[in-house]
Amino acid sequence: MDVGLFLRGLIIGFSIAAPVGPIGVLVIRRTLAEGRTAGLVTGMGAATADALYGCVGGFGLTFITDLLVSQTLWVRLVGGLFLCYLGVRSFLAVPAERAAAAAGTSLLGAYLATFALTLSNPTTILSFVAVLAGLGIGVAGGGYGAAATLVLGVFAGSALWWFILSGGVSVLRLQLTPGILRWVNRASGMILLGFGVLALISLA
Repeated sequence: MDVGLFLRGLIIGFSIAAPVGPIGVLVIRRTLAEGRTAGLVTGMGAATADALYGCVGGFGLTFITDLLVSQTLWVRLVGGLFLCYLGVRSFLAVPAERAAAAAGTSLLGAYLATFALTLSNPTTILSFVAVLAGLGIGVAGGGYGAAATLVLGVFAGSALWWFILSGGVSVLRLQLTPGILRWVNRASGMILLGFGVLALISLA
């Protein structure tokens, strides 16, 4: 395995995941409300979507890129509505007194919801394609082995960010009272709703 290429993928994955957008807000809220495991699993959904988009860019699957770009209207509509739903639900959520049990269905639902939400943002794939093209990385540049190494690095970098974020927030969670958590829910709900509204406005 090309360690240098893996590290480049790790940096790409970390840097694309790190800016605090709707997914970051969602991970923070779920970590505060349900504990570190729920927050980390939520982040892993985003990391998997990042890796999938890394595959599209790294393996040169331009027909998938073209399809996603051509369906931007519907993708953004669904993503925007889902963000609005999450925002309202977060705003109305009652803080738990203790961390929720690691129920498989709940964690799987958190993972799948975040995976779908991350995929609904077509600018993510464009970001990956632009970065990979700028670095001269793709099938033509080093074969499928190089692309696979890059994708593995992208996933590791994205996962590393969500591990750090959920771990750091879980430490703060122990210091927060239910009253503060209620305001955190309201604030995060408003932010998520704002992202959703902006996504819908961009369709006009």
